[in-house]
Amino acid sequence: MAGMLAIVVSLLLLMFFAYRGVTVLLLAPLMAALAVLLSGDAALLLPIYTSTFMPALANYAMAFLPIFLLGALFGQLIADSGAAHTLSSWIVRVVGQRHAVVVVVAACALLTYGGVSLFVVAFAVYPIAKDLFRTAQIPKRLIPAAIALGSFTFTMTALPGTPAIINAIPVKYFGTNGFAAPGLGLIAAAIMLSGGLWWLQSRVAAARRAGEGYGEHEDEQATAPADAAISTADMPVWQALLPLLLVVGINALFTYIVFPGMDLGFMREAFPNLNTATSTGLWSLIVALAAACTLLVLMRLGHWADLKTSVNKGVFGFMLPLFNTASEVGYGAVVAGLAGFAIIKQAVLNVSPNNPLISEAIAMNILAGITGSSSGGLSIALEALGADYLRMAQEAGISAELLHRVAVMAAGGMDTLPHCGAIITLLAICKLTHRQSYLNVAAVTMVFPLAALVTVITLGTLFGSF
Repeated sequence: MAGMLAIVVSLLLLMFFAYRGVTVLLLAPLMAALAVLLSGDAALLLPIYTSTFMPALANYAMAFLPIFLLGALFGQLIADSGAAHTLSSWIVRVVGQRHAVVVVVAACALLTYGGVSLFVVAFAVYPIAKDLFRTAQIPKRLIPAAIALGSFTFTMTALPGTPAIINAIPVKYFGTNGFAAPGLGLIAAAIMLSGGLWWLQSRVAAARRAGEGYGEHEDEQATAPADAAISTADMPVWQALLPLLLVVGINALFTYIVFPGMDLGFMREAFPNLNTATSTGLWSLIVALAAACTLLVLMRLGHWADLKTSVNKGVFGFMLPLFNTASEVGYGAVVAGLAGFAIIKQAVLNVSPNNPLISEAIAMNILAGITGSSSGGLSIALEALGADYLRMAQEAGISAELLHRVAVMAAGGMDTLPHCGAIITLLAICKLTHRQSYLNVAAVTMVFPLAALVTVITLGTLFGSF
């Protein structure tokens, strides 16, 4: 019992102080240490820090450093090349200011459904969203929620065939594929999208009634002179759009055609421990981002106010989002290794044993909430009881496809609590705080996804998978 309480206390304090604006770089190791101390393992504090927290942090940083670095550089080049300004101005002319929120959500959805990492999407779309919201006089504090709706919800968990890693995890446990329960997935996606857009549009309307505009932001004022010096008048729309399309196109080309069509045996000979099946997705994205960054630089030769400064700002800008998220991963690894977590895991996995859908949904939500990770919570639950869920579903006449879709959607419910690494990264990219933006992010990433989950469970129980 003391072990469970230790985890709950540390988690609540982590969420509280993260919401209050304390950096997670300090919070995550402190709260991990608190959980260890309260669990009665004080003598193991230092080895847990050096052998659990730091390796988890380092492994995450090592795996995703090129994606964060190139993503941040790409986002900075999109902004400083004038592409963001050109695209946002064109969008306002074509669809009007009142559709700015819809455009940002749609852009994020298209990129993430095209296979682009949600972190890269945030880096790439933020400059465009910032320009668009400023022109339309929509509060900047709503940008994270708009990006989150397009990236962290229906395109990640509901749309059939989504390439998100979370949609691939149940495949090896249930023998399904990424298109499991497509009809129910589409219904869930419609609920998440329509509900999220309704919420955001209602917040925009309330802000306008209150006379609130985009707002004054010190970080933007500090960079205004450099931005103003960039020549954007002669940049055609196709030129501004091409780098974004290149990211999706090259990523898809290498993921589905180039690498699958190559004999990669020579790589395994040189690197015996290399798993090409899990590496090619990362390689594809690295190639796509590098190509898009190169294209942006070449297209705008002679138009840069200061190319060296833009590159340096982009490269330096990746470090805080990366290490914020990596620090959260370290916290999750420490908590997952405590005895109290094993008790929590068994308790939530055994809820409603007679209905695997309900048991699965509750387990995924709780474990994803504790770890601050949809894929982390999903992996823990399925590794422990994936075979049991499948057996229970077969005995109850429930299809594996329905089990798959419920598992993925449930893991994408409570995963975006304040300590979630993706949320912390998104707010860092947007240079906003939890206090400014989190409640709107929570509304679109938890309230409506949970409503969609309940709908899918109800329809699946009554009519089966479709």
